[in-house]
Amino acid sequence: MPEPRGWHSRGYLPHYDDGRSIQTITYRLADSLPAHVLAQLEEQTLDDDKRRAAIEHYLDAGHGSCILREPTNAQIVLDTWRHFDGVEYQLHAWVVMPNHVHVLVEPDARYAIGDIIGAWKSVSARRILSGGATAPGRIPVGATDATEGGRAPNRSSKKRHLWQIDYYDRFIRNERHYRAAVDYIHQNPVNAGLVVRADDWPWSSAANWVERRNATIGGPIS
Repeated sequence: MPEPRGWHSRGYLPHYDDGRSIQTITYRLADSLPAHVLAQLEEQTLDDDKRRAAIEHYLDAGHGSCILREPTNAQIVLDTWRHFDGVEYQLHAWVVMPNHVHVLVEPDARYAIGDIIGAWKSVSARRILSGGATAPGRIPVGATDATEGGRAPNRSSKKRHLWQIDYYDRFIRNERHYRAAVDYIHQNPVNAGLVVRADDWPWSSAANWVERRNATIGGPIS
C-alpha cells in the first residue's frame, strides 16, 4: 500500500493527501478560464481564499463552451464518479455545473486522490469527446497530466484538451466545515442563477441528500 503523500504538488497547484481525509475537489473545463484572466488574478496578489472566490465567480458567469450543460455530458461525469463509488472512494456530495464540477469525496486509503481524479478526467474526457460511446473503466494508476486533462481521439494532429490540467482541493477539518462544504456544493446552481431551488438542479446530490445522509452509518467525521 502506498504511503500518503501529505502536502505535494503535481507541478501546478499544491495538494494535500493524508490517505483518509474527506476533501472538496473542484476542476473545470479547459476553456472556462482564459489565461489572461488567470494572469490578472496573479497580478492582484490575492490570498488563496480570495483568489478561489474570484475564480468561482468567473466560472459561475458561464464562460467558455459550457458543454457540461448538455444532459448527456453531465450524465457521463456522474456515471464516471459513481463507477468506483464504494470501492476506491465514497462520494458524499457533488454537482456538475455547465463549465466546472465540485465533488466531496472520501478516498480509500489504498488509492491516492490525485490518481482518482486523473482517472475521472481521462474516462469522462474520452467518452465526451468521442460522443459518449465508451463505457466507464479503469485508467492505469500514475496517469500523466496530459492524460489527466483528456485528449480528443486521433482525428487530427492537434491535441484537444477537455479538462484543465490539475485541480483544486481542500480537506475537511470538522463537522461544521463538512456541512458548509455540502451547502456550498448544493447551492452553487442557485447562486449562479440556474435554478431557484437546489433540488431543481438534476446534476447534483441535493435532491437525495437527506436520504443519503440517513443511510450513512455514523457521522462523516469523528
